[in-house]
Amino acid sequence: MVATSAITETKMEERNKKKLFYDPMAVTWMERYSGQMDKIWSKLPSFVGSAIATFAVFMLGATMRGEWLLVLVHCAKYLGYKNAENLNENNLTFSFDISKVSLEDMYLKDIHYFWLGASFVSYSMYFIIGGFLHWYYYVRQRDRAEEWKCQPQKWLSPDLERHEILVGSFSLLITSSFTASIACYINNGGWSTVYYEFGEHTWTWWFLQWPVIFIYQDYITYLLHRLYHTPFLYKNFHKLHHKYKQPTAFSVTAIHPVEIMHIQITLMLPIFVFPVHFVPFYAIAFYTYYHGIIDHSGINFKAYWWQPWQPDAIFHDNHHQYFHVNFGFNCFIWDKLHGTYRRKDRIYTEDIFLWKR
Repeated sequence: MVATSAITETKMEERNKKKLFYDPMAVTWMERYSGQMDKIWSKLPSFVGSAIATFAVFMLGATMRGEWLLVLVHCAKYLGYKNAENLNENNLTFSFDISKVSLEDMYLKDIHYFWLGASFVSYSMYFIIGGFLHWYYYVRQRDRAEEWKCQPQKWLSPDLERHEILVGSFSLLITSSFTASIACYINNGGWSTVYYEFGEHTWTWWFLQWPVIFIYQDYITYLLHRLYHTPFLYKNFHKLHHKYKQPTAFSVTAIHPVEIMHIQITLMLPIFVFPVHFVPFYAIAFYTYYHGIIDHSGINFKAYWWQPWQPDAIFHDNHHQYFHVNFGFNCFIWDKLHGTYRRKDRIYTEDIFLWKR
């Protein structure tokens, strides 16, 4: 009887393990194919493997929130540019009758195609490339964690891995839907301050807008991040993101829907506020999203020599470890200036907010 019970329990455990392999909201399923993938990967030169991993991070950053669709729309407008400046009277004159308002009136004709395209690509890249990065480091090199991991002795539990993918997937739906709406709106002739001809504004402004956009986006993100570390906003919104004390690439969108939309809208404001050429705006956006994945990867990536402003990935990893410090993303200078840079001679806990120190 005891032997039969033990056999039954063993079978149940094996069945549960098999279920994990096919759970789309868990990353354990890829371990089933790790052996085959490793055989293929071992045949590649090391520099090719590193290049593929870097390109995968870039592609994930460029596609995850739907910005690829906006770039596609702007490129199409640039290639078929007509000197109308998107400022004709139809764009600026409104005759509002709620009973007669249609999607076409709101410049949202064919929104379903944009939404389907943005969502499909976002989820495909999130799971395929996110899964690849997880395999490349967290499965393939798990026994050498001290060589690459920011916190080599600590790992997210399987439950938290699943949780971050569930939350990240839901937030991904929200951000890709928002981006799809903006792309559809602009594609249908909706008003924005984006321009396409290089000579439409002065060349001085074309070069100057690179640092202006970058500093605006990074500093405003720093301020918003600090705002969400005030007691009320932290406990009700941002704390969700801090469940993952050992973040992975899947954590980058595992943010409360209210917060992630707040950030998304703020980052998109320049295309409706002041003249921006689409090339610098989206080049900087892709740079930001690329490093967002790097910073949440849990992998000890180093900034390149040509990025003296850029902190290493451990900078944001420390933020997840120590909570109310290191609020910056692409510039550590904001934390230096505002006294929020992590100090090794201080004790930080989740309950010790900035002004209690």
